[in-house]
Amino acid sequence: MQLENRLDSIIKKVRSYHPDPNITQLRDAYEYSRRMHEGQTRKSGEPYMTHPLEVMDIIADLRLDVASLVAGLLHDVVEDCETTVEDIRLRFGEDVAFLVDGVTKLSKFQFNTRREAQAENIRKMIIAMSRDLRVILVKLADRLHNMRTLKYMSESGQKRKSQETMDIYAPLAHRLGLHWVKTELEDLSFRYLYPDAYYDIAEKVASKKRQRQSFIREVISILDDLLSEHGINAEIYGRPKNFWSIYRKMRDQQIEFEQVFDVLAFRIIVDKRPECYESLGLVHNLWKPIPGRFKDYIAIAKPNGYQSLHTSVIGPYQERIEIQIRTHEMHKVAEEGIAAHWMYKEGKAVPDRDDEKFAWLHQLMEEHQDHEDPVEFLESVKIDLFHDEVYVFTPQGDVMSFPSGATCIDFAYSIHTEVGHQCSGAKVNGKMVPLRHQLQNGDICEILTHKNQRPNKDWLSFVKTGRARTKIRKAVRQEQRERSRELGRELLDKELKQHGTNIRAWERSGTLKEAVEKSKYNHVEELLGDIGYGKTQADTVVEKIYPTRKGSGKKKKKDKPSKLGQLWNKLVDRGKTGVVVDGIEDVMVSYAKCCNPVPGDDIIGFVTRGRGLSIHTRDCASVSHLERERQIDVRWSGDTDVPDSARRPVSVRVYCTDKPGLLANISQSFSSAGVNISEAQCVTTDDRRAVNTFEVLVHNRDQLNRAMENIEKIKGVYKVERTAS
Repeated sequence: MQLENRLDSIIKKVRSYHPDPNITQLRDAYEYSRRMHEGQTRKSGEPYMTHPLEVMDIIADLRLDVASLVAGLLHDVVEDCETTVEDIRLRFGEDVAFLVDGVTKLSKFQFNTRREAQAENIRKMIIAMSRDLRVILVKLADRLHNMRTLKYMSESGQKRKSQETMDIYAPLAHRLGLHWVKTELEDLSFRYLYPDAYYDIAEKVASKKRQRQSFIREVISILDDLLSEHGINAEIYGRPKNFWSIYRKMRDQQIEFEQVFDVLAFRIIVDKRPECYESLGLVHNLWKPIPGRFKDYIAIAKPNGYQSLHTSVIGPYQERIEIQIRTHEMHKVAEEGIAAHWMYKEGKAVPDRDDEKFAWLHQLMEEHQDHEDPVEFLESVKIDLFHDEVYVFTPQGDVMSFPSGATCIDFAYSIHTEVGHQCSGAKVNGKMVPLRHQLQNGDICEILTHKNQRPNKDWLSFVKTGRARTKIRKAVRQEQRERSRELGRELLDKELKQHGTNIRAWERSGTLKEAVEKSKYNHVEELLGDIGYGKTQADTVVEKIYPTRKGSGKKKKKDKPSKLGQLWNKLVDRGKTGVVVDGIEDVMVSYAKCCNPVPGDDIIGFVTRGRGLSIHTRDCASVSHLERERQIDVRWSGDTDVPDSARRPVSVRVYCTDKPGLLANISQSFSSAGVNISEAQCVTTDDRRAVNTFEVLVHNRDQLNRAMENIEKIKGVYKVERTAS
């Protein structure tokens, strides 16, 4: 009965915004979902049906259509019950079936790693968005309720879900303009990723609640009197910033909570656009504005359509406050996001391609076609979604949005792929600049091209956009494949000359095609490429055609394995390396110094030329520069612990205040976790801050994480991070 009452209250909410909802279909979907989930419970012990109902409620808060509400009720039945997408299609129609399929995880497919599975799930969801944006809106509702009930999961599960939410879902909510969804997802993720910092901020904010409310009322009263005096009718609100926003400011500026001044944000909502600028002038005349803190998102709207004026001023009692000024229509867009200017009742499942508010979305959809690797796709999505923005002008006056730190190369690729490939120089504000020059707000950028210019692998070290990174990687790999085929051709030709013939003769006679077939390759280019990469030996290919000549003429290297095979065969008695390659233990390996992987890290192997197998962490910046064809999957063998004699070196950086005893406390935290410090470097600044870099030896990642978490709890420590050597 309790579930039915909850359904009735949600239907009442739907009736408040939907002119004619199909209540019969909603109740049918509820009954079907309840029957499918019968006997299932959540980790909290509640009936599983509570989850689909709460997802439906969030979808109603987003003011979506009946198909979305039905999909919310059914989103888990394919994954968790004996139901197929076809069953959903027959009973509830194509629209609902597509939404449910788009949200359903790829649980029936097998992946090598959890990271690969996560990446492929995200890829499927993003691609589904290209046909219907409701897919991501339903998924956001699902993720939001799961985050609200995350306390019932294991600690490792909480951190994994929270990191994924912070990386993907909160930025997606932001790009869709769903501010309230974004901030709630951020704060919920923050609670589980950094619980000590979260509860510390929550306690400090709560301790000043009465004082803050009094200050908010006073500021609202002053602003209301000021605007009324000048004939401006305005609604004014004040609120504290969300906890994650406060924490980011503390972390990025390396300050303590007491030094975060603009914790409060005020909104002034007026009737007309000109009144926004008039109100801004009155506020700046009343309180001194803080230089560099004014942003005009009305003249230059954010990619998601968000418009507002932002300014920070020194308010009453010398307190810094942030003020946002917008019209009622702008406020509707800011709060409701996509639903404010794109309604499903118009029969549009996807916004028009020429709608500038969704240009970022269509570009994101198109980018997936250039990614063969789902993990690379996920990396690209993160880059494009999770960034602060700068706005740059073309010479024609068009405005383009880029992530902070974007370069001239990013700008070139945003214009056209060929412009990026042939980029040979750049002018910013009329002056020649290096291609790695970072663009700033208001810059005018002009790209110079040359037909003989080709993408440079070094560009990957400084480009910021996923589009540029994808296009450069693709071009570099293509060039590497062409070079390997040329080298393979030379090696095969050289081998054939030992037998009194050459590759041209083989091509004319059809013998080369025969050799390809006998070597079990699909085409000549594939065979030549593998010879060039050392995966196949030229003499082995020749012996497929001349088996009787093995012992005559030139002395053959009988049954010589490929270079890759030689590497696998170099098993030496040096004790356990802890790395497994396709079930083979103790392969001769080295650990990359650029990332210093430790047992427990997600790792990847790179077959070097003559130096064995180099092990990197998968998120190592160097991996993006390595030839894809020479990367192989590896894993730690069994237990991720190692003996004392084989502990791994790691670099840890600690940002903190410069005060007596703090360094000793940090050292004690390392010691308590069983971590040895092999080297320490301490640098202090004039503003009584310190940056301490420690080289430590650890058994595994868990031990390192424990030590870092202990250090984060020390009063006066702002940030702890693992760094490259």
